[in-house]
Amino acid sequence: MRTYILAAVSSLALAACGLQGQDNEQDTDTVASADSGTDYGYDTYGDDNLADTMASNDDRYMNEIDADAEGEEAQTSDIPDSEERPVMQAQVVLDRVGFGPGVIDGKMGMSTENALRGFQEANDLKVTGRLDDATKEALSDWERIPATRVVTIPASWSEATYTDMPEDVAEKAKLETLGYKSLDERLAERFHTTVDVLKQLNPGGKPAGMTQASGTLKPTPTPTPTSSETKASSAAKSESYFAAGQQIRVPNIGGDRIAPGSVSETSWQQTLASLGVGSDQPEVDRIVVSKAGKTLKAYQGDTLVALFTVSSGSSEFPLPLGEWDIVGEAYNPPYSYDPEVLSGGKQDGEEYTLPPGPNSPVGVVWIDLSKEHYGIHGTPDPETIGRAQSSGCVRLTNWDAARLAGMVSQSTQVIFEA
Repeated sequence: MRTYILAAVSSLALAACGLQGQDNEQDTDTVASADSGTDYGYDTYGDDNLADTMASNDDRYMNEIDADAEGEEAQTSDIPDSEERPVMQAQVVLDRVGFGPGVIDGKMGMSTENALRGFQEANDLKVTGRLDDATKEALSDWERIPATRVVTIPASWSEATYTDMPEDVAEKAKLETLGYKSLDERLAERFHTTVDVLKQLNPGGKPAGMTQASGTLKPTPTPTPTSSETKASSAAKSESYFAAGQQIRVPNIGGDRIAPGSVSETSWQQTLASLGVGSDQPEVDRIVVSKAGKTLKAYQGDTLVALFTVSSGSSEFPLPLGEWDIVGEAYNPPYSYDPEVLSGGKQDGEEYTLPPGPNSPVGVVWIDLSKEHYGIHGTPDPETIGRAQSSGCVRLTNWDAARLAGMVSQSTQVIFEA
């Protein structure tokens, strides 16, 4: 199993794909261990898991669940959900086993169908893209994993800086980081979903099913903002529906354990924690991107071990079909904005270097390819993956891109096919 070990990558050709669906082909020297410029300080789950305190704690589900276990944090079993969510349960399980459904929303859609097809192919099932009986049976080992769980938003999240993103590129270039716009946005990305889905899971700001809960666990009211929160909110003009210290229901994503010593750079470790992505990923020797299928498949030998939905290419900037090598990886990379390149030479203007962060046009990671100015990267708009075109590069959600970065190396073969 491969874990994230950061290494310097010199002269990385960062083609900043993604800004308004266009690529920037300006070269820039980037170091893979570059600091994101944002301190998302967090309390770790424990000495053996450096994820945040909202970690999935899967052992509790996969072994006999003891809702009254002394000393354990209250989880989903303590507050039964108000309804069954079979599609969301399938999504969180598929996400855990490497077949990413994209945004987890409890609905069947293209990304979930792609994930099901990948899982079915990997398990020698009839490939239907549907949650049919045979697929349900193959997923039955995970039936103890509920669709949702209840977590408490860490107090440290109130100390983070949230900044409303300006539209003007020159104003973005003045920022220290293209970080999260709000606690809500950060929370949605942490659980691979959207703010709207989180609101649906928490009607009136309380976890669905809270009124039905019994025992000593009581609803946690939304706390009054601290002076620092009020100041930050005022400065950023960004308001959140949720608040630090609040109990909320979230999609029950897992695979978020960060092993001590597995990540050599603090800012990348914190990025993984904010994305709910663990450090232990399967080592793959080949990835295949299908433009028609809008998928990226990752293989160990002939075995399919992961699949993600992607956006790739357009009529103006087509996906470069063929075989390519991985030159290197840049975590939390900056973005070079060049109007001439972005317009295909039709206009010029001032160039800018935008700071790194999850709202960067290339998201949190850039996987550089031997095809000059092309790469695989994240996005600030996860709900557009598989729908909006890219400009030649391959774009994934930030959490899928970060996960893929832990799977590949310079020995991984990259194949782009029609």
